[in-house]
Amino acid sequence: MKSLFTFALALVTITTFAQKEFQGKATYMSKTTMDMSRFSRNGQMSEAQKNQIAARMKSFLEKTFILTFDKTSSTYKEEEKLAAPGAGGGRGWGGLTGGGTKYKNTKNLVALESTEFFGKKFLITDTMEVPKWELGTETKQIGNYICYNATLTKDVDPLDFSNFGRRRNNNKEDEKKDSTNTANTEEVNKITITAWYTPQLPVSNGPGEYWGLPGLILEVNEGRTTILCTEIVINPEDKIEIEQPTKGEEVSREEYVEIITKKMEEMRERFRGRGRGRN
Repeated sequence: MKSLFTFALALVTITTFAQKEFQGKATYMSKTTMDMSRFSRNGQMSEAQKNQIAARMKSFLEKTFILTFDKTSSTYKEEEKLAAPGAGGGRGWGGLTGGGTKYKNTKNLVALESTEFFGKKFLITDTMEVPKWELGTETKQIGNYICYNATLTKDVDPLDFSNFGRRRNNNKEDEKKDSTNTANTEEVNKITITAWYTPQLPVSNGPGEYWGLPGLILEVNEGRTTILCTEIVINPEDKIEIEQPTKGEEVSREEYVEIITKKMEEMRERFRGRGRGRN
């Protein structure tokens, strides 16, 4: 019953804004925790090595993003900031990938992402699928907005570096198993996402890849990552222009994942080789 009320409220809100210009900017803070033991085999990585990795990845795991949106399209981009003194490499580990722009058009179901990896620019193309959210009955307030929860089960992101070590090890183990176990392997590689959205902002959009709810998504809990909206400006004085990214070698999502996964595995093996050489 409460889900029906949520949809009814969203319908009334969207109808109210239907004839108005509607655009805005939302600031999101993203924080990710990481299990450093996943980078080592049989506990061979020392505490000093784990601390070194954690320090170098800090700026990669804690970021600020800006979502710029109108009724049907959006861009999501990392806010640029100066490196902290003594950071030793600026973005550190995260500097391997450039902070690009994610573009979504929820009307045409087109997604584009411009990014950079080891100095090479890519333009990733995707066809969006309408997410199958399950609306919950819980509510909470985020800032001035009443939010409702929703959950979504999806595949684990193969480029989620917080799980990179464990996933690669699991993949090697899976190769040894009979192909009849494929279904079980697929179940393990699923993750449940919890989102909090507000019908008070009638736009079916949100941070990163997330969209498809009857209101703007203000918070996302995705495994070890939490994304929280900290500021919203609706209909700013200066009109917002949302532009599609165009620069970079055009590749599909699958092709990009293959390129990055291969390179990251090479780097991890190289790091382990240096560690063994010091012992």
